[in-house]
Amino acid sequence: MSLEKLGWNLHFAAEFTRLGESAAEPARVALVDRERFFVWSESGEHEAAISGRLRHAGDIWPSVGDWVALDRGARITAILPRRTAFSRKQAGDVTREQVIAANIDILFVVSGLDGDFNARRIERYLLLAWESGARPIVVLNKADVCADVVRAATATEKVASGAPVLVISALEGGGVPSLEAFLKPGETAALVGSSGAGKSTLVNRLLGEERQFVQEVRASDSRGRHSTVRRELILAPNGWLLIDTPGLREVQLWASPESADLAFDDIAALAANCRFRDCRHQGEPGCAVLAAGLDESRLASYSKLQRELAHLERQQDARAAQEEKRKNKRIHRAMRRMK
Repeated sequence: MSLEKLGWNLHFAAEFTRLGESAAEPARVALVDRERFFVWSESGEHEAAISGRLRHAGDIWPSVGDWVALDRGARITAILPRRTAFSRKQAGDVTREQVIAANIDILFVVSGLDGDFNARRIERYLLLAWESGARPIVVLNKADVCADVVRAATATEKVASGAPVLVISALEGGGVPSLEAFLKPGETAALVGSSGAGKSTLVNRLLGEERQFVQEVRASDSRGRHSTVRRELILAPNGWLLIDTPGLREVQLWASPESADLAFDDIAALAANCRFRDCRHQGEPGCAVLAAGLDESRLASYSKLQRELAHLERQQDARAAQEEKRKNKRIHRAMRRMK
């Protein structure tokens, strides 16, 4: 299999040359199963483990979609710098990034048009999508069970900040070809969304085969159980690549405050005309955002996400300070041993 079919280009070729890993070959991570990695290269598919040097570095762990240096077909010695990465904050109390998919060109944010439809959740996904560097596209699935598709699509377009909004039925096939129109051979797309949004059904429709197991959603709340249990890179018949991801039950933000302005470009544009530069749009005089009469729920969502991002930034600064302190301690211990 040629590297170009896997998404290889001049950018990655230059980064691989900089690594200086003359004994290794470039490969792309297709599947991650805890500490087992399945990668694709020109020499075929390999099961690999990470090298001790990479393991002890500890900062970056290979993710699906990553390009890596593969030594002797069995050992990952380095990870090439990522062009794009869709990430969230790792679940739990640890302030750490969890990369869901790497080196993606298009990010399909899938939302069901059943009882689980939620414009506020779409805003959160779009914030992470803009942060990733990939091109976001909102996919409203399950049009076959929606009583008012036009209303739902219009509501979504108002919060999409210019991202295309597609309405489809993965079950019946309606509108699915519109997704493929955005994809070119060698490009990589990823599907993200909540459990029960119909991503597995959509994957099967796009691939033309029953590749993913599909489960029924609960009638009470239209939520589903995880049909996809691991992230996987799939080569589609038309030459593009697809990363399917398990449904995210919790969308914890991992982004910069600037990304909120991309996801809420309507509010950002109005805020530029506020009288005070640090206006919080909560009753200050001369607030252009409040004067515009925006939907209150969207403005409340913007304020909430801004607070979350500010809190995340403080946690990241504290963690960076702790890491620097540990680093200095290790250096001082090494110096004392040398003396």
